[in-house]
Amino acid sequence: MNLNRRQFAASLALSLSSLSVRAQEPKFDVTRYRDGSQAIPISLSGFSGEVASALRFDLEVGGCVVVGADQAQVLVHGSNGAKLEGFVSDRQKNYLLAKAYTGANQRQLAHAFADDVIFALTQTRGIAQTRVAFKVKAANNTGEVYIADYDGHGAQPVTADHAIIAAPSWGAGSQWLAYTSYKLGNADIFSHNLATGERHIVARYGGSNLSPAVAPGGRLVAMVLSKGGKPDLYVADIHGRGLQQLTRSREGVSSPCWSPDGQSICYVSNDDGPALLYRIGANGGAPQRIRTVGVYNATEPDWSPDGKWIAFTTQRGGFEVCVVPAAGGDAQSLVSGQDPVWAPNSRTLMFCKRGRGGPLSLSLLDVPTKRVKDVPLKFGNCSQPAWAR
Repeated sequence: MNLNRRQFAASLALSLSSLSVRAQEPKFDVTRYRDGSQAIPISLSGFSGEVASALRFDLEVGGCVVVGADQAQVLVHGSNGAKLEGFVSDRQKNYLLAKAYTGANQRQLAHAFADDVIFALTQTRGIAQTRVAFKVKAANNTGEVYIADYDGHGAQPVTADHAIIAAPSWGAGSQWLAYTSYKLGNADIFSHNLATGERHIVARYGGSNLSPAVAPGGRLVAMVLSKGGKPDLYVADIHGRGLQQLTRSREGVSSPCWSPDGQSICYVSNDDGPALLYRIGANGGAPQRIRTVGVYNATEPDWSPDGKWIAFTTQRGGFEVCVVPAAGGDAQSLVSGQDPVWAPNSRTLMFCKRGRGGPLSLSLLDVPTKRVKDVPLKFGNCSQPAWAR
């Protein structure tokens, strides 16, 4: 096609303008989203079936929001079949990740890719391949401990006690659990090997034996025993030996959890009126109050794996999930719900919530963006989650 001089100049100007627009297309700025306060807009294309749905769930929990390609800062694309091929690029086609995945089922491949995507975008660990334990309560008030992938997939029962059961806690290497069961007619603490099904009694004293919390490393278990008349905090090894009493409360204590370095235990006490948070050394000593400014009723604490935060439940009309700096300070209410537990990334919380007149169910909260996704479980009343680390 022949162009006159004026047409050629106009065509060249249009071409240069198009090149200029492409050249000004910004690269993806990792630092812009590193604090997590903004959800990362991504597009997701090329995947199908279970892989597509699992990827979307994982990436949205991890701090992304799926939008159209024209609005996305990051393009996540690929294909799945005998293997999964995944690619992550910015709008300039600068690739942040290009990888093939084989050797597992489609869902596992999707989780592995999702974790790599989150790391590429945020330089933080993904949680798509983690597991949780939780309690399923029956209509007659009995219950069982279940384990599942963090998204609720592959849920299976650990116990078949047909008794009141409570407070699962993961042991070292996520190979065993501790929990309380009334299987023998009393509230006793058991350890449970997930590979063999073998169980051992950790604590079976007169009165109640409650709230086992396994220390990082799995060598010690904190627990609440009422063998002395009032519920107090004790520590023993995983076989129940070397029992040491840490508190001598007037009104009782509850809900122990460990600091990630294993040096301190946070717990709840009512000795000074409302439920308040305290910390005490793993070998005892004087308890120290953890101030929750603005909140005067704090229960069910959980210490973040990075050591910076303690999540807890308060009740002000309804239940609320809150966080406070581990050293104490201003408490922040995050969402309606209760019994929060931190993921290994110290960013995501799993918690319980109740619909209108319905049973408790599990949900996931991306703390920086406050976005919530429900865990699709169909067991009725699900509560008391514990995250494998």
